[in-house]
Amino acid sequence: MKRTLGVCYYPEHWSEEVWTEDARRMAEAGLTWVRIGEFAWSRLEPRPGTYAFGWLDRAIETLGAAGLKVVLGTPTATPPRWMLDRHPDMLALDAEGRVRKFGSRRHYCFSHEGYRRECARIVTRLAERYGRNRHVAAWQTDNEYGCHNTTLSYSAAARDAFRNWLRARYPGKGNDGDIEALNDAWGNVFWSMEYSDFDQIELPNLTVTEPNPSHVLDFRRFSSEQVVSFNRLQAEIIRAHSDAPIAHNYMGSITDFDHFDTGADLDIASWDSYPLGFLVDRVPATEGHRHAFERQGDPDFQAFHHDLYRRAGKGRWWVMEQQPGPVNWAPYNPAPLPGMVRLWTWEAFAHGAEAVCYFRWRQAPMAQEQMHAGLLRPDSVEAPGLAEAARVAEELREVPEVAACAAEVALVFDYTAAWAWEIQPHGKGLKYFDLAFEVYRAMRSLGLSIDILRPGDDLSGYKVICAPGLMHLSESDKAALTDSGATVVLGPRTGARDATMRIPLPLPPDIPGLDVTVAMVESLNPASPISLASGGSIMGYREVLEGAARVLERTADGTAAVVGSGKLVYVGGWLDATAWRRLIRNACVDAELATIDLPAGVRRRFAGDQCFWFNYSAEVHSVAGLGLPPVSVTRTVRCASV
Repeated sequence: MKRTLGVCYYPEHWSEEVWTEDARRMAEAGLTWVRIGEFAWSRLEPRPGTYAFGWLDRAIETLGAAGLKVVLGTPTATPPRWMLDRHPDMLALDAEGRVRKFGSRRHYCFSHEGYRRECARIVTRLAERYGRNRHVAAWQTDNEYGCHNTTLSYSAAARDAFRNWLRARYPGKGNDGDIEALNDAWGNVFWSMEYSDFDQIELPNLTVTEPNPSHVLDFRRFSSEQVVSFNRLQAEIIRAHSDAPIAHNYMGSITDFDHFDTGADLDIASWDSYPLGFLVDRVPATEGHRHAFERQGDPDFQAFHHDLYRRAGKGRWWVMEQQPGPVNWAPYNPAPLPGMVRLWTWEAFAHGAEAVCYFRWRQAPMAQEQMHAGLLRPDSVEAPGLAEAARVAEELREVPEVAACAAEVALVFDYTAAWAWEIQPHGKGLKYFDLAFEVYRAMRSLGLSIDILRPGDDLSGYKVICAPGLMHLSESDKAALTDSGATVVLGPRTGARDATMRIPLPLPPDIPGLDVTVAMVESLNPASPISLASGGSIMGYREVLEGAARVLERTADGTAAVVGSGKLVYVGGWLDATAWRRLIRNACVDAELATIDLPAGVRRRFAGDQCFWFNYSAEVHSVAGLGLPPVSVTRTVRCASV
């Protein structure tokens, strides 16, 4: 598929006199796509029932006349102020019971039925008017679900919807549900937490100490399904009036809702890539690592999300917002090194992106994002990122096709596991996302190209499968892993809870063909790691293992740390980077899969018969006979022996 570039644009922010010139400059820079409209509800409907589509008609026509394709966003992430007069109870409440007020964005509760009807109304109007417009070539639903901690709401609307959801999850006769089934599933006999009616159940916040973990897990499932159904409402309306593909733009390291389930109703998954902003507070890393890459971004964080959202999009995915310069929202906001915008763009294409769109066209001189760089400065003079985008556009004319990669290794990622770890981390700072990412990072450091899968996906064809931290596995999931024929790396906490957050019997991991039992678990002070005999350490979390499985790694005092039976490997702890890299290298040796030890900051990605080398570092590196310049992209013909 041909790879293309785009930009995010806000015609409502600028006088119409500049639209034509903007469109001309976008086309001259080699851009194809322009996303508009996702925050414009107050200009589309300035008063309830009074619509003003004329300006949007003209904007779409102006962009289309320049040869550009429009991605039209639904404006439901920014309901106008008059909406609160109609629905004063539509705002979400945080876990402390505080109202998430008007004056920013994403100020709504997914469970509020009145607001859902308003969303259906405006989306219907847009879809009817622009569904067959020749210039509207794609759609975006809402904007960044879950951003700013907006998935979980503790409002009255969420409470009422949660009770109804529980009635359906624990069905009884009629529509009343079976409260005793819920009491049994949640283990409510503990601390006399039993209910006699679903209307007695509150949301799991503001309790004296921690709420029942089973209660919380069901609330997390419910909250995720509210996002899914909210998105489905919009997608179904658009699809009734348009044949253009529908996308949503996800964010980095957000696990509050199941992106795979949301993606089932979409044609394209996209995400918003801000490597420098994310490095500061979303990437698990040392301060030294952050300093080394403060103007480049983490070498693996973007790639992880590229692979994650490729799966969420069922193979079709974009970068809807690519950082082109300093952002405004991180604790520190440095400018990228020259060449990084080009590197980030090509890395996305190497992982299969159909389009990369830069945020934004012109830096805004007003409001919350005025310190966020664009491709143009506020005075319309070119910012540094525009030249790099234009260079990529020129390079795409020479190499427009980038084939998909058939990866030989996979990482299984599960949003439910993220919720379970968050509910019972057992140790401060232990997060499932960080565990999965650190395993991915170790795989990438060995030059591997990776597919990210969800539980239940087809596992055939992979030589190595890593599935760390899957807190709950169904019997079919266990069978799929053991029958895959791959070398499978499991643990820690594999199968540690059943579907209702109980410790299962037999004790975990209870994997067929793997003779190991977790007899005890402990969390460790970061200052007290447990050394491994072969180098590296167990950090933060450790399991005491029993059973006849072969010991593959021991602690310095001789205790089993990693065990295996056949092609199944179980890791009884949270390993550091050194140990993960060694363990995965050994798994690849067993699977007869070649690896290469890459220097810090250098990464490799196969794409068909091409091999892309990315040097994130500010130093020259020599790898596999190649001289890789600082902050560079190098493309070679794929060599199976490397």
